[in-house]
Amino acid sequence: EALEGANTNTAVLKTMNDAAKALKTANNDLDVDKVHDMMDDIAEQQDVAKEISEAISNPVAFGQEFDDDELEAELDALGEELDLEEQEELDEKLLDVGPARLPDVPRAEPAKPQPAKAKKEEEDPDMAELAAWAS
Repeated sequence: EALEGANTNTAVLKTMNDAAKALKTANNDLDVDKVHDMMDDIAEQQDVAKEISEAISNPVAFGQEFDDDELEAELDALGEELDLEEQEELDEKLLDVGPARLPDVPRAEPAKPQPAKAKKEEEDPDMAELAAWAS
């Protein structure tokens, strides 16, 4: 049991040594100051992008703020004015129909309907076969 524990400890230490060497190789090209500089550059570029986004989103054509309620009231007034004009045009068209033109009254006697001919009931061959089988 002691021998097995010693072998396990040796394997663990060897693995840890290999991991330390791999980390040292991976971090060999990295410098903490370079990483901080790079992070500062990224933060600076994000600030520039945020400023650009804010500049684009601000209304440029309007030099002042408008009151939404005031604009809504103006829109409603325009809509009512338009509705009144349309209604007046429609009323004028409906009331200006002119004299009614009716068709002439027929003078001839209507033709008397012919009695319907009794249709001979067509027999379905399948039904005839079924009736023959049933009897």
